[in-house]
Amino acid sequence: MHRPPTAEAQVAAELAEIRPALLPLYAAGLPGARAAVLTRLWRALAYEPLPWITRRVRGPRGLALWLSDGRALHGPHADPYATTAYVTTVHLGGVPYDDPARLMTDLAVPHGADFAAELGHSAASLALSLAGHPDRPKEWPTRDREWEQRVVDGHPFHPNCRSRPGFSVAEQLAYGPEHGPVVELGTVPVRPEECLLTGSWPEEMRDGGHLLIPVHPWQVEHVLKLPVEGTLPAHPLMSLRTLALPDGPHVKTALTTRLTSSVRDISEYSIGISATLSSFAEDLAARTDGLLHITRTRGAVTAHSPDLAAVLRESPQRFAAPGEYVLPVGALATTDLPDSPAWLAGLMRLALTVGLRLLELGVALEAHGQNLLVVLSATGSPLRLVYRDLADIRISPARLVRHGITPPALTGRVVTDDETALRRKLFGSLVAGALAGAAGSGAALATALETAVRDLPRSPDLTALCEEPLPAKALTLMRLSPRTPGDQWVDLPNPLVLEPDTSGH
Repeated sequence: MHRPPTAEAQVAAELAEIRPALLPLYAAGLPGARAAVLTRLWRALAYEPLPWITRRVRGPRGLALWLSDGRALHGPHADPYATTAYVTTVHLGGVPYDDPARLMTDLAVPHGADFAAELGHSAASLALSLAGHPDRPKEWPTRDREWEQRVVDGHPFHPNCRSRPGFSVAEQLAYGPEHGPVVELGTVPVRPEECLLTGSWPEEMRDGGHLLIPVHPWQVEHVLKLPVEGTLPAHPLMSLRTLALPDGPHVKTALTTRLTSSVRDISEYSIGISATLSSFAEDLAARTDGLLHITRTRGAVTAHSPDLAAVLRESPQRFAAPGEYVLPVGALATTDLPDSPAWLAGLMRLALTVGLRLLELGVALEAHGQNLLVVLSATGSPLRLVYRDLADIRISPARLVRHGITPPALTGRVVTDDETALRRKLFGSLVAGALAGAAGSGAALATALETAVRDLPRSPDLTALCEEPLPAKALTLMRLSPRTPGDQWVDLPNPLVLEPDTSGH
């Protein structure tokens, strides 16, 4: 039976046509890329509440997973917070697998075929990213965008860490931040009466009586298929669809394709609340004694379509004084910083001081490694935090009122008084996400957390963080449950009470 070419083969064939010089580097990167995706997948299999895994047994040689059809899957002990690619092979029914896509195919679980295709694309795209970014400069970047372009391997815990469906190899090279391109954004003229605009819109993005909405060239070609006027040269950031303009502002564009888990369009709801959220968050950040800055949203506009919308916000660079550096927490692993538990504990103390203070007041940040940035001194000491992209925070009116703060005039998904939802939002993104990614292992995370929490003010939220399982999004379960809307969660072992890790990772 004829089998369609794998994602790896398709990428290789396209490279042979357009960039043959990258082929050897691409081939060399494939084993490491497969291991990186397999490591993320193994974490999900080891911990997420997948209905077809009936039993998990830890033994002296590793972890055994028993499937509902009677088969057994064997692999190493799974560290829920490891970011190194330590899983190179697992065994299903005694057969070795080093390819995550082939493993998912042969697991033959509901919706597994589509997910297997995504895993194959993730590994192939990651190998392409490694090929286009073989060496990391030792010098620290001077521009904030350069920090973001150093991040090659995407989401630290999602098996779809580099999945870019709908992007050809040429488009990945042209638009992927790790390849360092300049992207020419188009603009679509729309009459003001045909738009929803919040905040202000700059004169340089107006033409007579029209607003000029920046659009990503991929969106123009594959989704909008509209004529565009003029171009804006821009540099892509970690999220691919957010780009830095030459004069500093960042523009978030609609990109109607599924990157990692989510389709990256821009809802009318998020446009409508952006100005209110920005003003409210700035006021709240003032209560952190200068430890947190919020990047202000300058303007947001939509032509009443999630496919044609944009958000302009200020660059985090404005919060770095001369001699300081500002970079996403997700980029910390790309540079040489003190290999010291005390340094990591200092970062965690800073992040938890701010995060828990805001949670107590009534705001849960989605402080993952892309949204949360840290300002470092010239010697690498963490000084302050910067937060961007307020679209997915959660606000508790009841907590705000308890502290004498008037809740903003908002409704919809950002508003909740549910204690579990608020803690999941902060703990899942900050601790199980950004800080775990910076630590790189459960042992390092536990050591730094234990030090960091000692001097924090006691509160029910801190008690929950220290004593209860740590929530994280069940990212693989979500991809295998396409008919279940919203986030699904997994309770990970609390790093402060982890059993000793015998895997060596």
